[in-house]
Amino acid sequence: MGLGIALGPHAVFIVAVYALAFTVVMMLVVWVWIDHRRQRRLLADLEARGVRRRSAGVASSPGPADPMKESAA
Repeated sequence: MGLGIALGPHAVFIVAVYALAFTVVMMLVVWVWIDHRRQRRLLADLEARGVRRRSAGVASSPGPADPMKESAA
């Protein structure tokens, strides 16, 4: 194959399987990226219509302390 690696008589199979695995992983990465963008658009649309996340809390109800806000201060 010219790569300096002796893969033996199964070189075509080995390269094909690696190529297939790489293709599947790249397809999953693209799928997650596209879904992430879709979810962000849906969330922005909901927030634009006035729907808020439950995790945002209500001003009158004391929720648990947020450790991320405390560490940022």
